[in-house]
Amino acid sequence: MIFTSKVWGIFYYDLLFLLTMKSKGKLVIIGGAVNKGSFTETDFDQNVEKNLNFFERGILRKIINESKLKEDSVIEIITTASQIPDIVGPEYKKAFEFLGTKTCNILDIQNREQANSDAIVARASAADVVMFTGGDQLRLTSILGGTRFHDAILTKYQTEDFIYAGTSAGAAAASENMIYQGSSSEALLKGEIKTTQGLGFIENVIIDTHFVQRGRIGRLFQAVVNNPRTLGIGLGEDTGLFIEDDKMTAIGSGLVIIVDGLQIKDTNLTNVELGQPISIKNLIVDVLSMNDTFDMKSREMTIVNSQYNPIPQIIPNS
Repeated sequence: MIFTSKVWGIFYYDLLFLLTMKSKGKLVIIGGAVNKGSFTETDFDQNVEKNLNFFERGILRKIINESKLKEDSVIEIITTASQIPDIVGPEYKKAFEFLGTKTCNILDIQNREQANSDAIVARASAADVVMFTGGDQLRLTSILGGTRFHDAILTKYQTEDFIYAGTSAGAAAASENMIYQGSSSEALLKGEIKTTQGLGFIENVIIDTHFVQRGRIGRLFQAVVNNPRTLGIGLGEDTGLFIEDDKMTAIGSGLVIIVDGLQIKDTNLTNVELGQPISIKNLIVDVLSMNDTFDMKSREMTIVNSQYNPIPQIIPNS
């Protein structure tokens, strides 16, 4: 097939339209899991009550409720990032089905040839939700980036009522740029974090996971000071963000840390050698817990149960 300048022009403007239009889809990004209700790292059957409490309170239940067809939605579990897909995939499938999902499949894409195949693209096109498991985010981007599968889910997210959900590596890879390497203890030394291009579902943010438990706040500080337009998002374990339009809502049992560099007044970033400590003046940090919100346009946080605007307490009749 010969592509004329007219054809390329149409393609360019169609692509530009998709990139600039307001996305119709929703994001659910999750910081990973520890041993409190994590079906990926504990025995699900032996901890059903604990796990279901976790699911019902927040993250998996939120995914189902926000999906296009609720329990009738088609969910594809993407295990590409994991080194143990045969273990991780069935645990997610079991958890979603326990919560009432009728059609939940496992899609283990292990190479770019698979990601470009008609069968895989058809699965992506039929899905209402894709759920990316944890593992190595570089596996996700290097295997899926720029493939027909990637294009299919990105287009669905931009044009349809579609959910991209990801935990750990799946969350980190959701943004346009992602952290893939960096020591937690030395992250505020210049050059100690490595970033690359992610899957591009959300722009002008960078996401770090297992945030509180692994002490990764320094990694996020450096990622933000490198380009203060970038909003840093640190997700604690068993914690996530539900993102629709420009509004982020904290879900789960832990904390979400938002690092905003727009008001930075000074730094020594360009004056120190690699490996030297970085100074930052006037970096803004917000801490969100369950149901708190953050507006990405105004960069304003709202505490739902603020002590200055408390939720009215119902006093029982004596």
